[in-house]
Amino acid sequence: MQNSTARTVHASTLGNLRIEASTTGITRVVRTDDAATAPTAENSCALDYLVTAIVEIDGYLAGTRQEFTVPMDRSAMSAFDRQVLETLEATTGYGDTTTYGALTRALGRGPEDARKVGGALSRNPLLILIPCHRVLGAGGALTGYAGGLPAKRALLDLESADLLLPLAI
Repeated sequence: MQNSTARTVHASTLGNLRIEASTTGITRVVRTDDAATAPTAENSCALDYLVTAIVEIDGYLAGTRQEFTVPMDRSAMSAFDRQVLETLEATTGYGDTTTYGALTRALGRGPEDARKVGGALSRNPLLILIPCHRVLGAGGALTGYAGGLPAKRALLDLESADLLLPLAI
């Protein structure tokens, strides 16, 4: 399991984000209700990753960045979760969407594994950086996002002004 040695709660246009880093990359980006805090670090390399992630996330949310270059530390992920998230990154670029079923097929698995794929997406510790917001339900329904459906909608709208999906209730 990774050891986060730099952390902050960053106030972004999407709300406050808890961002953590290890000496090998970003370990966590999640929405939080906690108050914004200044970065703290036990290691200058981890602090550099943290600062880079903040700059890149802010650029993405401002509409000036479409890709992330900050290294991500995936060492705490299971092999299956890592495979699902890496397949998502490889098959679904900025402005694109996919479905749980299509992602399951891209992994070479049958429809019976779609819930397992959804579970892996729900455990994504690197929101925004790994774009699980681009995964839709069958028929394009806006369902499931650890950051909340309004945040998912905002991220999809940011990536495509023409994409207006209804929230599933």
